[in-house]
Amino acid sequence: MGAAMRRIHVGNALGAFGLGFTVPYLYVYVAQVRDLGAMTAGLVLAVFAVAALVVLPFAGRAIVRRGPLPVLLTALVTAAVGSLSLGLAAGATTVLLSAAALGAGQAVTQPALATMIVDCSSSENRSRAFATQFFLQNLGLGVGGLIGGHLVDPSRAGSFTLLFSIQAAMFLLLVGVMATVRTPRAPKVEGVPAGAKAEGSWKRLLGNRAMVQLCVLGFVLFFACYGQFESGLSAYGVEAAGISTSALGTALAANTAVIVVAQFAVLRFVERRRRSRVIASVGLIWAVAWGVAGFAGLGQVSQSMATAAFVSTYALFGLGEAMLSPTVAPLVADLAPEGMAGQYNSAFALVKQLALAVGPVVGGPMGASLHALYVVVFLLFSLGIVVLAIRLGRELTAVQDQPALVRSRVVARGGVPSDSAVVQA
Repeated sequence: MGAAMRRIHVGNALGAFGLGFTVPYLYVYVAQVRDLGAMTAGLVLAVFAVAALVVLPFAGRAIVRRGPLPVLLTALVTAAVGSLSLGLAAGATTVLLSAAALGAGQAVTQPALATMIVDCSSSENRSRAFATQFFLQNLGLGVGGLIGGHLVDPSRAGSFTLLFSIQAAMFLLLVGVMATVRTPRAPKVEGVPAGAKAEGSWKRLLGNRAMVQLCVLGFVLFFACYGQFESGLSAYGVEAAGISTSALGTALAANTAVIVVAQFAVLRFVERRRRSRVIASVGLIWAVAWGVAGFAGLGQVSQSMATAAFVSTYALFGLGEAMLSPTVAPLVADLAPEGMAGQYNSAFALVKQLALAVGPVVGGPMGASLHALYVVVFLLFSLGIVVLAIRLGRELTAVQDQPALVRSRVVARGGVPSDSAVVQA
């Protein structure tokens, strides 16, 4: 691992730490500490999603034209300003504007950092690089949430101001760390007007059948898993399975623990297997997870068994997440034409954000009241992941689907050896 990649991973960990530090307590802060009510708190959470949806289409274009590092540094400063303002804000308008700045800055950091990982890695070590990123992100989120929970006191607004100030300091520290990173410069297409270049890049992306199918698959992945964690699934656990808030916290901790413990063991398993089959396997694992959730909430079992089953549901989701981290993100990079990784990463981040915005809206009410339907619908979504993954595999080249082929033998097309793979649709 080179010096640039080490700094990028440190940056990922710091960013995740800052995120875990404040996000779990944002609702309590706005609704109760600042006494702005549940409606304003809900709007703040919505603003995070809307801000991300607004800026991400432009982020990819900026990364392609300017490079990921300047875009990342701008996003981090924006997030730091938003975080500090949020900690000092007292009125609804200031809170919403601050949340918009924080949400936009955080959203843009994801594709920028992903593009830097692509620039600093090769097809041989890219899966490991993204697995390390995911490991550090979850570790940072867990540690940040744990420390933040011990610092906050709902009876003292100053404790939340301290929390958001520390988060802002983390973003600025990350600026200092990332400013020292030197990544290879991505090739640029010269002689094309900026507007035409942007229009052409989106047209080219939408013409890439494999990328479009991956985006559809990504939407279902994030909608059926991440979009349910803190909305529908938690509501289902409390209402249908009678899970206590402490048990819910244990379930979330089990999810993180499985990811942290299993990530690199899983990496050895998936590195030499076809990516489409790995994603299909995740769909099957998540289908089992929804079945276990159904047992917890719909079966006639004791409370202790229901709690154990619900915790196991989150653990199974964590296993699937650990399998996806070295699979999906590197595949996005491998599908991107030369110099377009930023555009493709931003497009996939946009799809992810859409799924995370829609998931709670659909899953929350169902999980709270339509218990059987909720489990059946998302079990079917998980099985749909299997179907979509197998279909995606038919659109991928041999090396895109199984990068280990590069190390095991020379893959030739038309008599010309090639260790890269880009779908030109």
